[in-house]
Amino acid sequence: MRDEGGHAGVADSCRPITDILTRVGDKWSVMVVILLGNGTKRFNEMRRLIGGISQRMLTLTLRGLERDGLVTRTVFPTVPPRVDYELTKLGRSLLEPVSGIGLWARQNRAAIQDARQRFDAAVGSAA
Repeated sequence: MRDEGGHAGVADSCRPITDILTRVGDKWSVMVVILLGNGTKRFNEMRRLIGGISQRMLTLTLRGLERDGLVTRTVFPTVPPRVDYELTKLGRSLLEPVSGIGLWARQNRAAIQDARQRFDAAVGSAA
């Protein structure tokens, strides 16, 4: 779809990256990428280290990251089978921006909490 000036619409130009941003912006994906940035991990180790994630959500997150080429899954023929997950080269390239966002969030957490309290108080007093 083109606007009156003959240019592709913003939505059309953003559509190809929306699903990628959805994956890398998902809180569980971010946590898994950061965790795997410290090295190879097994499924149960990740589940234990990531508080609050269900087995199903971790499975879905890892599958999505693997599908997108960010994580590799290696199965070892042991009894029981051992499965290791690690970041690919592409996944490691995501560490810097993800870590930057995490650092920004930690540095600005207090300011954001203050802003939320001011907003909630103003909205509450207007009601």
